Amino acid sequence: MSKKLRVGILGMSHDHLWGNLRALVNSERGELVAAADPNPPLLEKVQQEYQCPQVYATYDELLARDDLDAVYIFADNATGAALAAQAAARGLHVLTEKPMSATLAQANQMLAAARTAGVQLMVNWPTAWGAAFAHAMTLAQRGEIGRIYQTHYRSAHAGPKEVGCSTYFYNWLYDPKLNGAGALMDYCCYGAALAAYLLGLPSRVTGVAGRLVKEYMTVDDNAVLLMEYPHAISVTMASWTQIGHLTSYVPTIYGSEGTLVVERKRLLLADRQHPDGQEVPVPELGADERNATEYFLSRIADGRPIEGLCSPTVGRDAQEILEAGLLSAQRGQAISLPLPLS
Repeated sequence: MSKKLRVGILGMSHDHLWGNLRALVNSERGELVAAADPNPPLLEKVQQEYQCPQVYATYDELLARDDLDAVYIFADNATGAALAAQAAARGLHVLTEKPMSATLAQANQMLAAARTAGVQLMVNWPTAWGAAFAHAMTLAQRGEIGRIYQTHYRSAHAGPKEVGCSTYFYNWLYDPKLNGAGALMDYCCYGAALAAYLLGLPSRVTGVAGRLVKEYMTVDDNAVLLMEYPHAISVTMASWTQIGHLTSYVPTIYGSEGTLVVERKRLLLADRQHPDGQEVPVPELGADERNATEYFLSRIADGRPIEGLCSPTVGRDAQEILEAGLLSAQRGQAISLPLPLS
């Protein structure tokens, strides 16, 4: 086994960090060497629970190190985007959590910085590491359900605070500058990425968003984005007010010859011979595709680009869809793409 890749953590206020950090600590490809965050309790947690050798109260201190190969970024969307550009400029490979940023301009800056420096930039979509979801993407792209004419994804729960997110996490989720919006940015992003991956950029986006239930926040708690393509329609829905999960997290892909539905670990396929659907055997993911850490580190080690759903181009296109949807919701009209450069 070659020398392990040395990884630093920039920001720990995004709760998705901890699962990815467990994977890093258990990985044979990489090792955790340092972490930075302005919140002392988070620094204490990473030291006590993950035996992090060195912690810093500022991001600049970690970035000043000259012994890192890569960084994981789990700050708020806006801060994370700035940190990603700084890290890339220092020649560090970057893994950042979904969505890519708070704004399209930030996403473009991240992409430009990575390309200029020649480093890997990966946007982690947790859905990518589900075997049923991954196989659905493969079948759809392979043409197994014919021409794709619609995708649908609803992400919903009772709200960040209500489902037990940390205060560090939901405080910035409720901040439109740090998050980019509310539920629209946090949860419409999944369906936007699905559409961007399978269909590319739409020609127009219509968005509707509002605070329908939660009086204590100022951002939207529900949102719907409709993406128009020349021969397809995609819908992504977000809710921070839903009771139960009966209609949540069920990606659906409609094709001219069949329909694919992902129900957690099950993949269902309906076609003309089986109109009520039948379960499709789902192959196990490869050793380098089981989680974000193994994929990211293997791509760095092998010198291969980040591809598929987690590629920076898909992340960037998803960000453009989200920004167009937010603009549409604010203006009350459909927004044409591509958006003007800012």
